Amino acid sequence: MAEVIRMPLLSDTMTEGVIAEWHKKVGDTVKSDDVIAEVETDKATMEVMAYADGTLLYIGVEKGQAAKVNGIIAIVGKAGEDYKPLLEGGDAKAAAPKADAAAPAPKAEKAEATPAAAAVDNGAVEAALKNATVIRMPLLSDTMTEGKIVTWNKKEGDTVKSDDVLAEVETDKATMEVIGYADGTLLHIGVPEGQVAKVNGIIAIVGKKGTDISPILNAEKSGGAAPKAAAPAETTATATAPASAEEAPAANGSTDGRVKASPLAKKLAEDKGIDIRQVTGTGDGGRIIKADVDSFVPSKAAPAATPSAPGAKAPAAPVAAFAPIGQEGHTDTPVSQMRKAIARRLAESKFGAPHFYLTMEINMDEAMKSREAINKISPVKVSFNDMVIKAAAMALRQHPDVNSSWMGDSIRHNQHIHIGSAVAVEEGLIVPVIRFADQKSFSQIAAETKTLNDKAKNKKLQPNDYSGNTFTVSNLGMMGIEHFTAIINPPDSAILAVGAIKETVIVENGQFKATNVMKVTMSCDHRTVDGAVGARFLVTFKQLMENPVTMLV
Repeated sequence: MAEVIRMPLLSDTMTEGVIAEWHKKVGDTVKSDDVIAEVETDKATMEVMAYADGTLLYIGVEKGQAAKVNGIIAIVGKAGEDYKPLLEGGDAKAAAPKADAAAPAPKAEKAEATPAAAAVDNGAVEAALKNATVIRMPLLSDTMTEGKIVTWNKKEGDTVKSDDVLAEVETDKATMEVIGYADGTLLHIGVPEGQVAKVNGIIAIVGKKGTDISPILNAEKSGGAAPKAAAPAETTATATAPASAEEAPAANGSTDGRVKASPLAKKLAEDKGIDIRQVTGTGDGGRIIKADVDSFVPSKAAPAATPSAPGAKAPAAPVAAFAPIGQEGHTDTPVSQMRKAIARRLAESKFGAPHFYLTMEINMDEAMKSREAINKISPVKVSFNDMVIKAAAMALRQHPDVNSSWMGDSIRHNQHIHIGSAVAVEEGLIVPVIRFADQKSFSQIAAETKTLNDKAKNKKLQPNDYSGNTFTVSNLGMMGIEHFTAIINPPDSAILAVGAIKETVIVENGQFKATNVMKVTMSCDHRTVDGAVGARFLVTFKQLMENPVTMLV
């Protein structure tokens, strides 16, 4: 039976994905672990895999085009199979030849009893799937074979919306969120909390209240394929981040001159000074993988690194052509998915949440002394930003109203404290999250921040790494910026903009004194945080930063 591959939801802010590359074409044979495409999301570029053997029958979105989350991007099935009913919202079985119509009708009542019963069962499944959507255990990493249900956020009978988080799934890589792709009622929970389900196993069914879902469950128990293929809405595409599929093969030899290589192979070649264009790929379709770089012998081709021969000159880099003086010119750069998400979410925040701003100066003399002493014994280097994260987390514990989110008809007060720390990456901005920051030491925060920042710059963040923030810190002090205001990062109620530490002269007890001062500005959502509430938070934050020893208690 044909399998529908849909655009997967790969981040909590993703609404669509752009097909960056197709590694297979219509008519190609694919295996269940083949990478068939690369999808550019608002966070990173991810790889989409097929989870069924067969032939690529249909490509629904061309390279460079976008598809909405859960939209059909491909169909895999048997060669020659009619997949058109799937595009029309029907079942592949509907297009199958009707053997009963061609078979002779007389004296075959008993012989036809079993096929007739099967037809009735399939019809019941199809009828049920018209009013129900099956939620299956998604493939969230290339090594995942099963997932454990950590918690259910909904119970049977609850009303759910298409973007509600139904459950949290623990994989071999991280804890991920599973959402329902349809509005309706949670009709069935197939896996209790603490239990595991195989990849593609039914974990829940959402649909119209009162729908009889027993045909779907019976077909699943009997090992039939009807529940899987009866409605394309129930099939969820599987995806792995490049961090989890560094050696996943894909096609090579792009007509646009782009070298086809795995992220790990590219990084390894760069570290070794090898021109990756001279490496022969042995992966699927000639894609370069790690083993190709490891076995590459530089003597067989000119190395990309600096020539070893004395006096040898490296080939000159092509010089970009500039418009002559007086001639106007411009370049239009396509907007990436990350930039689209930044534009959309921050515009919604800026124009949807009434911002107000509170600025305070902090004496950093004691913080500088404490940091120097801490770094003499800390296993990792603690930065001022790590101290800011710790102080903000502890201040939030004392002022929980700031650790909140506007929910429209209610205000959510978060009992956990997850601090997002903005990181600049090549494509824009991403906010990795330090979870339970108030309970961690300076060195723990420093180590986790370094790991997350490295993953962000190498596009290896997993969804759990950049979701769930309850407060955000944005620091431009390292660039010499003394003061700025930041836009609130939804769903937070506030963001703290941190400037550079500047030596200045103050008057203390009638005497001039040189001191180190840092300015911070907190942007607050006036729907959830009033001026006095924000001010009290900053007073506590200032006290903690000016007396860092109090954060060690």
